Amino acid sequence: QVHLVESGGGSVQAGGSLRLSCVGSGFSFSLNCMAWFRQAPGKEREGIAGLHTDSGSTYYADPVKGRFTISQDFAKNTVYLEMNSLKPEDSGVYYCARGDVHACTWCSGGYCRSPDFGYWGQGTQVTVSS
Repeated sequence: QVHLVESGGGSVQAGGSLRLSCVGSGFSFSLNCMAWFRQAPGKEREGIAGLHTDSGSTYYADPVKGRFTISQDFAKNTVYLEMNSLKPEDSGVYYCARGDVHACTWCSGGYCRSPDFGYWGQGTQVTVSS
């Protein structure tokens, strides 16, 4: 059974940093597209970062490009999201998601699409105060 468990969320002031972790179990990390999505209150869930686990290629949405970094540790079946220079508009619930490698096709255009990802974590809250 596939499980994704996020951690690392919290409250920080604008300009601060957080590192989110997503530990996967029940599947092999190879031949996957792993992604981070976020959802702010009253807004749709948006894909902000994607990673092709085999090639290591990474993709970012424009609002986070240059500030966020997605990475993986194969040995630990873990995907990370390093978030720097946080802004209040970065606040929301952050979700880790797993899709097959084709899911990264849309991620390469800057925005991963929710329907392309079949497995989701429970989410972790990030709050950035001004």
